[in-house]
Amino acid sequence: MMLLRRHGTVGATTSYDEAARASAGVLIGHYSTSFGWATRLLHEPVRTDVRSIYALVRVADELVDDDRQPWAVEDRASLLEGLRQETHRALETGCSANLVVHAFALAAARHGIGRDLVDPFFDSMRADLSVKVHDPASLEGYVYGSAEVVGLMCLRVFVGGDDRLYRELAPGARRLGAAFQKVNFLRDLHADQSELGRTYLPGTELASFSDRERDLLLDEIDADLAAAALVIPHLPPSSRCAVLAAHGIFAALSERLRLTPADRIAQERVRVPDLVKARIIARCALVAR
Repeated sequence: MMLLRRHGTVGATTSYDEAARASAGVLIGHYSTSFGWATRLLHEPVRTDVRSIYALVRVADELVDDDRQPWAVEDRASLLEGLRQETHRALETGCSANLVVHAFALAAARHGIGRDLVDPFFDSMRADLSVKVHDPASLEGYVYGSAEVVGLMCLRVFVGGDDRLYRELAPGARRLGAAFQKVNFLRDLHADQSELGRTYLPGTELASFSDRERDLLLDEIDADLAAAALVIPHLPPSSRCAVLAAHGIFAALSERLRLTPADRIAQERVRVPDLVKARIIARCALVAR
């Protein structure tokens, strides 16, 4: 298969390719309601390629975080490293026996996604197995690998090979990914510390988490969202509406978190109701026309 791809059939779609892409779509639908809603607003083939990227991200995250599995930390590390190495091979050969990795490799080959973005992501996933308390430096690296590079991978798909546009929009894509991750740190504060034993936000303790700490982080998040909002109008029409909707949902989360007492944030996960999400998506669909 590797030789065929290198001698003229790159880009040809096979039944195996279709099955791999379909499996990525099924996985995304199973794990992420909000993301599933947003991706429906993407045009094809952008939608399929973005789902293929997020499917690999989701698998890696589950290997690290699924506490319902009886895997020891060493087993999780071994599985994660195996997934990294399989992804490396797929980037080189264009194929994999792992359907999710194969789907990712198809998207990566089409849009020029390489190890410069893949490896920082796996490094951050590996850090979740070894780093229990982050300091500012380690948190910066973690956010880059776990969120910003994922935004850059998606941007590669959005711009469809336009390197000038990619360079122009990359800072905004990174800020949007960072905002998403920081919102999740805040809304998952209880689960991360009490269930997973991780402190992502330096100096933050559940028992003493204050409204001031909440607001300082939300100020940072809102600045990221504002910077990202400036680049969304410059995205191609095939992705603009979906990114605007995702931005809107996380902006709504930020607003709800700011109105939620810190002691409550430290005990439960704040959510945006499905009806509100639907309204945001509908409004974004109209604005993006």
